[in-house]
Amino acid sequence: MFLRSQRFYDAIYAWKDYQGDATKLHALIQERNPGARTLLDVACGTGKHLELLKPRYEVEGVDVDPEMVRIARERVPGVPIHEGNMVEFDLGRKFDVVTCLFSSIGYTGSVGRLDRAVASMSRHTAPGGVLIVEPWVTPETFEPGRPSASFVDEPDLKIARMDVPRVEGRFSVIDFHYLVATPEGIEHFTEHHEVVLFTHQEYLDAFRKANLDVEHDPEGLMGRGLYIGIRRG
Repeated sequence: MFLRSQRFYDAIYAWKDYQGDATKLHALIQERNPGARTLLDVACGTGKHLELLKPRYEVEGVDVDPEMVRIARERVPGVPIHEGNMVEFDLGRKFDVVTCLFSSIGYTGSVGRLDRAVASMSRHTAPGGVLIVEPWVTPETFEPGRPSASFVDEPDLKIARMDVPRVEGRFSVIDFHYLVATPEGIEHFTEHHEVVLFTHQEYLDAFRKANLDVEHDPEGLMGRGLYIGIRRG
């Protein structure tokens, strides 16, 4: 997965409207749980969502990648950022809101692990609380064979990242090729990503098995949709 690109993650995804995400999430949460005070972001990455949600909630984060955890801790000092796998983490407490955004759920690896991940997040959601998961694309909407490229053009950082995705069984397979120029020189490396193409029904089933009443917002934050669960008592 992420092997060497963590330090470039924010530059590569500078196009993403994190502020817009935070505004939409807050409105969604207020509609369903207006008294919410605490929020956990699962697979929090570099902590951008946490930074923007912190003024409105008491936030914490968890991520499996030690380097992402380090970057997030630097971004939001004083905010607890835990190292843990979304499939089996246990923080020993519950939150009014739990989020898992930007399609991180697709990295769980199988339907069974999807169920376990949603169950873990549900266990951390207080009764009446909200679980929000932003999915990866479905088998019907994935487009293999279409070349993709992202570019960064900053004074001391130039990046070209390219890939041609493919399908292998239930997985969308993406080999990112990075060409990175900094004042120290130019480097090339690749990262191999395997993201499960879960179906709409598999997401719904995972939520229902985890004691959650679930609804689906087909648009979501950026067109990939959202699954929104309310934790039953």
